[in-house]
Amino acid sequence: MIKLTLNVNGVERMVLADPESTLAQYLREGLGLTSVKVGCGTGQCGSCSVIVDGKVVRSCSRKMGKMDDGASVTTVEGIGTPQNLHPVQLAWIAHGGAQCGFCSPGFIVSSVALLNENPKPTREDVRDWFQKHRNACRCTGYKPLVDAVMDAAAVLRGDLSREELLFKAPADGRIWGTKYPRPTAVAKVTGTLDYGADLALKMPEGTLRCALVQAEVSHAKILSIDTSEAEKMPGVFKVVTHKDVRGKNRITGLITFPSNKGDGWDRPILCDEKVFQYGDAIAIVCADTEANAKAAAAKVRVQLEQLPEYMSAPAAMADDAMQIHPGTPNIYFVQKIAKGEDTAPIFAKAPVVVEDDFYVGRQPHMPIEPDTGFAFLDEEGRLHIHSKSIGLHLHLYMIAPGLGIEPEKVIMVQNPAGGTFGYKFSPTMEALVGAACLATGRPVSLNYSWFQQQTYTGKRSPFFINLRLAADKDGKLLAMESDWSVDHGPYSEFGDLLTLRGAQFIGAGYDIPAIRGEGRTVCTNHAWGSAFRAYGSPQSEFASEVLMDELAEKLGMDPLELRYKNVYRKGATTPTGQDPEVYSLPEVLDTLRPRYEAARKQAAAASTAAVKRGVGISVGVYGCGLDGPDSSEADAELNADGTVTVFSCWEDHGQGADAGCLGTAHEALRPLGLAPEKIRLVMNDTNLAPNSGPAGGSRSQVVTGRAVAAACQALVEGLRKPGGGFRSYDEVVAAKLPLKYRGKWTAPGTACDDNAQGSPFVCYMYGIFMAEVAVELATGKTTVEKMTLVSDIGKINNRLVVDGQNYGGLAQGIGLALSEDYEDIKKHSTMVGAGFPYIKQIPDDMELLYVETPRPEGPFGASGVGELPLTCPHAAIINAIHNACGVRITRLPALPEKVLAGLKAKA
Repeated sequence: MIKLTLNVNGVERMVLADPESTLAQYLREGLGLTSVKVGCGTGQCGSCSVIVDGKVVRSCSRKMGKMDDGASVTTVEGIGTPQNLHPVQLAWIAHGGAQCGFCSPGFIVSSVALLNENPKPTREDVRDWFQKHRNACRCTGYKPLVDAVMDAAAVLRGDLSREELLFKAPADGRIWGTKYPRPTAVAKVTGTLDYGADLALKMPEGTLRCALVQAEVSHAKILSIDTSEAEKMPGVFKVVTHKDVRGKNRITGLITFPSNKGDGWDRPILCDEKVFQYGDAIAIVCADTEANAKAAAAKVRVQLEQLPEYMSAPAAMADDAMQIHPGTPNIYFVQKIAKGEDTAPIFAKAPVVVEDDFYVGRQPHMPIEPDTGFAFLDEEGRLHIHSKSIGLHLHLYMIAPGLGIEPEKVIMVQNPAGGTFGYKFSPTMEALVGAACLATGRPVSLNYSWFQQQTYTGKRSPFFINLRLAADKDGKLLAMESDWSVDHGPYSEFGDLLTLRGAQFIGAGYDIPAIRGEGRTVCTNHAWGSAFRAYGSPQSEFASEVLMDELAEKLGMDPLELRYKNVYRKGATTPTGQDPEVYSLPEVLDTLRPRYEAARKQAAAASTAAVKRGVGISVGVYGCGLDGPDSSEADAELNADGTVTVFSCWEDHGQGADAGCLGTAHEALRPLGLAPEKIRLVMNDTNLAPNSGPAGGSRSQVVTGRAVAAACQALVEGLRKPGGGFRSYDEVVAAKLPLKYRGKWTAPGTACDDNAQGSPFVCYMYGIFMAEVAVELATGKTTVEKMTLVSDIGKINNRLVVDGQNYGGLAQGIGLALSEDYEDIKKHSTMVGAGFPYIKQIPDDMELLYVETPRPEGPFGASGVGELPLTCPHAAIINAIHNACGVRITRLPALPEKVLAGLKAKA
């Protein structure tokens, strides 16, 4: 134990601490300053940044024994408050810098330290600073953060007023289509919004802290689990194993296609007979402190019989491979596509045919906030589970049978979430904390380390694709043949749906009259496949967009002109035979054309003998919704003070559900003349809000947006007086009329048949990406110098949210193209090891252009946005590399050594 004095946010504190504990622990647990977030825990993400004696310090790795007596420490709580925001915080709100918001306090602290040192930085100064201090963001693409620092610096210098940063409503009061700040923005920039680990710290005395016992092999038979030594460890209350789970001890995929050879009950809550992947949970130690729980977890003895590990689809498909789940073949689902006439005769006669093999791998989601959650029983015996879930009602029904509890006895709540990007479409820790709570009868909390985040949670499922295109001599597409294998890891949930996405999106965007193909879902022992932004399209469209460039090369055509000739126009249909709801891709391409032509000229002029520059493009398309008649519900209620409350489970994983819900509700309630601050949101609690469906597949703005609009419109009509005007609350009560209305909307879509033909989505998103890159010939290193996205996502609800989604998606696409991977479990378990893109890997030059074609089925003409920016930017980058230096990469990521090998082979 050491004793020292620290000045924290201007207050002198006597500190008694373990010298090996961290400054982050002291600030969070000792002083309750939970703006200090612990993300990676290893100094690689900067979310824990504080200022110590004027210098930015990552507090998760600063030991208390290394702190100087009398040191001054500043956290974001000492920079500004909700009532008195610092210019950096104001600018962060104005530019939409806080998306999920988890990293915002660390960035803001770091920015203040920069501006104290350099009051007039350049944009490159800001980028260098964030790179040096390892401030990492997964949501924003960094550009809005640099914009914010530049404006904050101007305010501090007196070149810009604070008022100029504040949102100004238009004269008519309408916020639809504006940059109205997110309702959660102030709480995020001041560190007053509590995320899961913050709430867990504030749980009552008697809460048990959990640690997992996890598998350190990828496939094994469990012979025995010995908890006796662990149970003797200090502070241990109980060690929970599969024997303590009351129900089936399985998580069900819930939605399983009829031709799936599995039953969807293949994922254990706690492993009983086998280990199926590295990181699988075998036991949960529940103790008085997290340190005691972790120490005891190390004492649990698990005896295993190692089995062959099938770490890729080809390995698991081999003739001699054993069944990973006995009784279910490793290839457990097959999806065919058959559109138009037979393709074989067309290919036999086609003047031009191109074919290639493609691989898009196991991209990790890499949120800065690791998975976290807690559970407790209320006075009525109902189980409450708080987590980062983006499918509250979905997860409730997926885990209740496994836990052995009736669904109506389970309440799911989403905590403010530090980004998910789709991995929380699958339950991760929900069933674990539920099982621990039921087994102990006590409140429990569980926080993953970042290593556990990487090794336990799902990843993007790799696709192995062979693709052929046939065209006439003028470049008109005649036919396509596809074969794809999906490595979905050991657990089948949503694997059949993902394989269907291959049929829906390979070749999307183009009029291809004849298509034949077959895909299959394969069970392996690598990380289980979970949803990831743009679900299935980054794998599918990468193949068709790179092959389109190969076709253009073979034809001697410009890649943009080839695409322009073939994109959807009236009479064309999607790969599933559906008429697109709008035909805006020609306009989208025309919008890009002058920028494309200028970029090609500039790249040619700027290339040198050492560095070659190139330009590449790709088309991106994605649907909004779950296939077929997707539906959602929301409620709207008039309150006694004249305000309106909207209830929905429009889950938020950083994409801006609060802004989406508010903007949609405000637009629907405009006849009442309500200011946006008069609309209250009650969101993401299954006990309070109806089933809005999961927040995935860019469905929320369309499907839940229509439900929110329907509820609000029903309320407006219910308040309307026959002679004009609207009833007050008292008049409604006096007339005994309803105060609360439910809105429900079901998409008029049809699910795809066995040949993938149907009308699965009523709204789509369309875009074209342009990448400008530089390739160093000596090293093979690729730098993306500019990204441009022209998109049609219908009418825009909130421009800050939409811009932020697009910037962030482009950044993730750059990572997917060049660095991100989760193949080597040990090597790729850290942010740096997995290729996380920091600010200097992302260009400051990103241009967004919009073609706003109103959607007939979208609320007020809106479509979705979240998936679009990650559909296919990586293909544009790969096409740009080829344009620059003649090397074509077909297996991602395009690491420097791959490009260099291509250059040497070419030479």
